[in-house]
Amino acid sequence: MAHAIIETYGCTLNQSDSDMIEGALHAEGIDTERGRYKEDGESDYVIVNTCTVKTPTERRIIDRLRKLSHLGNKLIITGCMASANRDKITEVAPRASIISTSNIHMIRDALAEISAGNDVSYTRYSRIDKLGSARMFGGVVARIPISEGCLSSCNFCETKFARGPLNSFDERLILKAMEIAVEKGAKEIELTSQDVGAYGIDRGTNIGELVSMIADMEGDFRVRIGMLNPEHLNKYIDTLVSAYSDRRIYRFIHLPVQSGSDMVLHDMDRRYDISCILDHIHFLRKKIPGISIETDMIVGYPTESHEDFEDSIDFIEHERPAFTNVSRFGARPHTKASGLPRISDRIIKERSSEMSRVARAVQHQDMSKLMGTTESILITESNKRSFVGRDDYYRPVAISKGYLSLKEGERIDAKIVGNTSVCLLGEFT
Repeated sequence: MAHAIIETYGCTLNQSDSDMIEGALHAEGIDTERGRYKEDGESDYVIVNTCTVKTPTERRIIDRLRKLSHLGNKLIITGCMASANRDKITEVAPRASIISTSNIHMIRDALAEISAGNDVSYTRYSRIDKLGSARMFGGVVARIPISEGCLSSCNFCETKFARGPLNSFDERLILKAMEIAVEKGAKEIELTSQDVGAYGIDRGTNIGELVSMIADMEGDFRVRIGMLNPEHLNKYIDTLVSAYSDRRIYRFIHLPVQSGSDMVLHDMDRRYDISCILDHIHFLRKKIPGISIETDMIVGYPTESHEDFEDSIDFIEHERPAFTNVSRFGARPHTKASGLPRISDRIIKERSSEMSRVARAVQHQDMSKLMGTTESILITESNKRSFVGRDDYYRPVAISKGYLSLKEGERIDAKIVGNTSVCLLGEFT
C-alpha cells in the first residue's frame, strides 16, 4: 500500500484542507500519516501544506522544503505559499509538484500524474465548492470549511493573495458534511474559514443564518465558530446571538481587533474603529453572559506610535479578552504595508514582550476566578500526562491522567483546582 505523510502549518483552515486531502487519499487506498516526515522514514509521498501569514513561519517552511527536496520522495507543496509565493518554492524545491489552495480537490489527479513521472503544477484559480468533492476524515474534532477568501483588503495581510476573493460554500453541503462527521464520531465541529464573519455575503446570507440552521440539526455535538473580522458583525449580530441560545454552540467568539488605536486601524484599512468594537463586545457580553472573547493584536505596525501602542495595552487591560494572540509586524510580499518604513526590531520586540506580559496577566487573573467551580468538559485530546478538553466557553481544561481512563469525545464534570495563563487545571469529579 502506498504511503503519504502530510505536514501542515498554519491555521484551522489549513488543517481542514489537510483533512480533505487525507480523506481523498484514503479513498484511493493510500495510507496516510499526519506529522513531520523523519529523514530516516519511508513514505512514497510527502505533502507539505504551507502557511504565508508570518515571515518567521515562512522562513521555517522554506528551510524545511530545502531539506525535503534532497530526500528523493515525491514532494507535493500546497497551502498558501503554493498560491501566493510559488517562486520561493521553486527556488528551493524545483522538482516539487505544486497544488494551490483552490485545487486541492484535484489531489488524486495530481498523484496519478506524479506516479506517471510527470511534474504537476495546479495553480490556476478555481472558484469551486470544495465540500462538493470532499471526503470527510473521521475524528472527535471535525474541521468544516465554510468558505475561502475574504472581502477585506488589510494592508498587512498576504492571505488575500493566496485564497482569493470570498467564495462561500453551499449551506446544504456544509450541513451534510457536519452530518457525516457526526456519524463518524465527531463531537466537536469547528466552522473554519479565512473570515467566518464574511460567510454568505456573496450568497445573500450570513454566518448567523448558517448557525441558526445548524442549531436546528439533531445530534450530540459542540460547535466552535471560527474567526470573524469585526467589520461585518453589525450585519447579522442579532441573528448570531439568537443562535447561541442552543447550548451546543460554544459561548466563544474570536474577534481579531489588531490594534487599540483608531489611527492604526485606519492605516491598516481595517474598516472599523474602536468604538464599534466596544459596542460589539458590550452587546455580546450582555446577551451571552460569560462569553469568551479571543482577539489578535499586531505590535509594531509601521505607523504605530508609542501612544498607539499604549492604546492597545489599554484595550487589553479594560476589555480583558479571554485570550490574546500577539504577533510582531512582519512585512509580507504583495502588501501595501511592505513598502512603509519599518519600526526598529528592538522596539517591536520590546512592545511584543510588554503586550504578551499584560495579556498573560489578564488571562491568569480571570481564569483564577473559576477556582472551585465545576465545569462540563468535552475531552478532545490527550497526551502522555493529561486529558485536555473544553468547557462550555471553549476554555481549555487539562486533567491529569493518574489512574483515570477517559476517552476522547467523552463529556465529564471537572472541578477547577488551578490554572495557568492559558489553561484551566481540573479534577474529575
